[in-house]
Amino acid sequence: MATTAELFEEPFVADEYIERLVWRTPGGGSRGGPEAFDPKRLLEEFVNHIQELQIMDERIQRKVEKLEQQCQKEAKEFAKKVQELQKSNQVAFQHFQELDEHISYVATKVCHLGDQLEGVNTPRQRAVEAQKLMKYFNEFLDGELKSDVFTNSEKIKEAADIIQKLHLIAQELPFDRFSEVKSKIASKYHDLECQLIQEFTSAQRRGEISRMREVAAVLLHFKGYSHCVDVYIKQCQEGAYLRSDIFEDAAILCQRVNKQVGDIFSNPETVLAKLIQNVFEIKLQSFVKDQLEECRKFDAEQYLKNLYDLYTRTTNLSSKLMEFNLGTDKQTFLSKLIKSIFISYLENYIEVETGYLKSRSAMILQRYYDSKNHQKRSIGTGGIQDLKERIRQRTNLPLGPSIDTHGETFLSQEVVVNLLQETKQAFERCHRLSDPSDLPRNAFRIFTILVEFLCIEHIDYALETGLAGIPSSDSRNANLYFLDVVQQANTIFHLFDKQFNDHLVPLISSSPKLSECLQKKKEIIEQMEMKLDTGIDRTLNCMMGQMKHILAAEQKKTDFKPEDENNVLIQYTNACVKVCAYVRKQVEKIKNSMDGKNVDTVLMELGVRFHRLIYEHLQQYSYSCMGGMLAICDVAEYRKCAKDFKIPLVLQLFDTLHALCNLLVVAPDNLKQVCSGEQLANLDKNILHSFVQLRADYRSARLARHFS
Repeated sequence: MATTAELFEEPFVADEYIERLVWRTPGGGSRGGPEAFDPKRLLEEFVNHIQELQIMDERIQRKVEKLEQQCQKEAKEFAKKVQELQKSNQVAFQHFQELDEHISYVATKVCHLGDQLEGVNTPRQRAVEAQKLMKYFNEFLDGELKSDVFTNSEKIKEAADIIQKLHLIAQELPFDRFSEVKSKIASKYHDLECQLIQEFTSAQRRGEISRMREVAAVLLHFKGYSHCVDVYIKQCQEGAYLRSDIFEDAAILCQRVNKQVGDIFSNPETVLAKLIQNVFEIKLQSFVKDQLEECRKFDAEQYLKNLYDLYTRTTNLSSKLMEFNLGTDKQTFLSKLIKSIFISYLENYIEVETGYLKSRSAMILQRYYDSKNHQKRSIGTGGIQDLKERIRQRTNLPLGPSIDTHGETFLSQEVVVNLLQETKQAFERCHRLSDPSDLPRNAFRIFTILVEFLCIEHIDYALETGLAGIPSSDSRNANLYFLDVVQQANTIFHLFDKQFNDHLVPLISSSPKLSECLQKKKEIIEQMEMKLDTGIDRTLNCMMGQMKHILAAEQKKTDFKPEDENNVLIQYTNACVKVCAYVRKQVEKIKNSMDGKNVDTVLMELGVRFHRLIYEHLQQYSYSCMGGMLAICDVAEYRKCAKDFKIPLVLQLFDTLHALCNLLVVAPDNLKQVCSGEQLANLDKNILHSFVQLRADYRSARLARHFS
């Protein structure tokens, strides 16, 4: 059996158990082992082992049954014990309830007894107090104060309590019978009140916070308590305003008092609020008045700067004071204090602002024109002027005398920056000083002034003057400075647009005035763009006129029909050289004067007109073979010049013109082949024919036959 027990090793696996049993049995090994395999012996061992296991199983089973019986017995005993404990617990709980009821009963009796004792003691205390008051009242009635409480200065607190009660009682007595005693009590009341206030004042000067708190608590029931607060506020401000910045002094004062007032008064928020009110209504209001009244009538600029600065510093001080406990609605309280100081100045603020801005803007412009020794001419308005403008836009005719401005644009970035700076400051003041309900309307008024002086009186006037200064298209050596006007006008309007977005829009973004301002801005832009377009168109016409003069003066008929065909040394004509130099100069000027898509638009228009001019110019001459080669060289140079435009359409036009010029030199037998080429195939036959007709040999029957 011991051997069998050894075979039961953890963890138990049946197959491994059989293996271990086989190997431990003699004759149970394999046939190649030290002992021969003996199945009978192994079977016998298995049978014996099974019997041993059965015996072991029976023993274990009996042991298990015995343990189960023992466990059941102990469970019954434990259950019985638990039942007994439950019964004991119920008894204890019942005793606890009885004890609780008894305690409640005793407590009720004690409370009842306490009420009875209080009911007896309260009238007794009242009677004792009444007796004392009657005793003190008799002293006033007799006219002689003998009690120690009235004669001993150290008992002023008790005396104050008594006299305060006697004063209340005296108010109820009839005047005719007790006038004398009422007068004496009132006199003593007043004397004690003065003594307490004096004591409070002395304690404040000595810095004795505890004594101040004690006296303030006594004075709380006296009529002179508010006078005590006034004394405290007055003494707090002694020596508080020693710096040059009264606002910083006021902030430091309030911070210091805020830390102290809670240790002295039972209502610190009321005392602090009264101090702040005193500072605003007396110190700050007086300071503001001194700063503003002096320059209100004579110096609007300084007045507005001072008003903005003082109002800003006052609101900043108010923001600092918001940290303190001033009662329930401190925001409204502080707003009313600020309004009480500035209401007389803010009511007509926008009138002063707009009046100053108009006069200042007019002065800036006048100073500029004076520096140029220029007398502004009036720009006509009304029906006749409008009619002239429409005719000029549609016909490009210069109506009225041309003005020689000597190249002056009458636009100044310095003037514009000054105007925008003044307006920016006006917007900032408007934002700070305007009532929220009036802010959009006030900002719009400032914007209209900016439009009037910057856009109309300065930019629009310069455009009108520039338009009047553009020479006619047949003028020679004209100064085409209108492109300078365009460049400066664009730069200025970018600055105007930036201020519009940065400073005006935030003030009116949530009001209907936004759409009104946007519409006004749109109208101004459209008016300026219309005049700029007109000026640019007339300037381009002048450029064409200049080029026509160059071609007329420099181009000779013998250039394209030389007398000696075999002795031509030049690569291109002098007229071509000068025209290309002029065009390149104008292209560079256009690129410097404009930006964005405007550059391409104007260059395209110039290129198209340039091409038309050269095309029509070439149509005026007759070409020999060598002259045709010179014409091709000229057009090649024109095409090279057209590349500077960087406009595909312009380059394509000159490519086609160059191909047309080939018709001037190509052999008669190859005309049809050249005309059907890629660049000329889509052209009208009349155009091709017109160029072939320019050949000096066009009249020959052979050429006419090949082209027909």
